[in-house]
Amino acid sequence: MDDRHLVEEKTAGMELFKGRFLHAFRDTVRLPDGSTTSREYVVHPGAVMIIPLLEDEPGSLRVVLERQYRYPVHRVMIEFPAGKLDPGEDVLACAKRELLEETGYSARQWARAGVLHPVISYSTEFIDIWFAKGLSLGQRQLDAGEFLDVFTATPAELLRWCRDGAVTDAKTLTGALWLQNVLSGVWPLHWQDTAAPRAGR
Repeated sequence: MDDRHLVEEKTAGMELFKGRFLHAFRDTVRLPDGSTTSREYVVHPGAVMIIPLLEDEPGSLRVVLERQYRYPVHRVMIEFPAGKLDPGEDVLACAKRELLEETGYSARQWARAGVLHPVISYSTEFIDIWFAKGLSLGQRQLDAGEFLDVFTATPAELLRWCRDGAVTDAKTLTGALWLQNVLSGVWPLHWQDTAAPRAGR
């Protein structure tokens, strides 16, 4: 498919803000019809999200979730475990680290589902989606200033919360879609056994 009639070309750019986490720019771009406009966007290091599957007994499946206060929306949100990539960090290594640090769980098996772009209109952010199973519980190692509750729910409970608006986080809604299709057998996963994760950065 030829997309040249849709592509915008950068002609100039300037940095607007550089913080500890976010980096904002304003670029001048040439549109497909030859006119120009500006685009403001945030550069993000990328992140991972984990969908941890917990089987306490055969036929009893639950997922591990978190409740965390998100300051920009001033709400406690229900989310799958997730976290940003450190510079040069492998995505699976990041997934293992974040799952252990935030929830205390380690997983024997991992499967990559895909990737999502949560805010394509103003950010470069991508989130790699991973499933984890064969969970064993250890000690959480939260970052300084990080406060969250860890709990479990059935897939049916999670889907009901998505339907009723109790879950509005974009990545978790996407994770619920993946979970629903994986459990139905429509979207198969390719599981891999992995070594135990190393805690800390």
